Amino acid sequence: MLQIAFTEKDKEVLKHERFHHPHPSVQKKMEVKWLKSQNLPHWQICELADISENTLRKYCRAYQEGGVEKLKEINFRQPKSELEAHRTTIESYFREHPPATIAQAIKQITALTGIKRSPTQVRVFVKSMGMRCLKVDSVP
Repeated sequence: MLQIAFTEKDKEVLKHERFHHPHPSVQKKMEVKWLKSQNLPHWQICELADISENTLRKYCRAYQEGGVEKLKEINFRQPKSELEAHRTTIESYFREHPPATIAQAIKQITALTGIKRSPTQVRVFVKSMGMRCLKVDSVP
């Protein structure tokens, strides 16, 4: 079992943040560390918090590395599209030559960058640039 010495200040911060932090996953981390500060055994903390022992060890290591501030960090994986590297080129080209359809946008992006993407991915990327689809009606 990992032995961690908690200061009274840290105990108070953990006690407060386990209910008042805006992010639920940080609240859970604070709850786990607060239970640890109350000298509960690991199996009981895992049962009460509904986490695995590996997760508990991960939280303990994070606390040892950086204290309460390290526990407040939220690190979600956020993959970036390869098209992001070419955003300015694509955006300036599309401002001058707006595509009529997503299929046309796919062809233009492939010609400009050499990267081929599905219609759904291109639609999301084009919308993220601030462009939108316009419905065109026939002239009577």
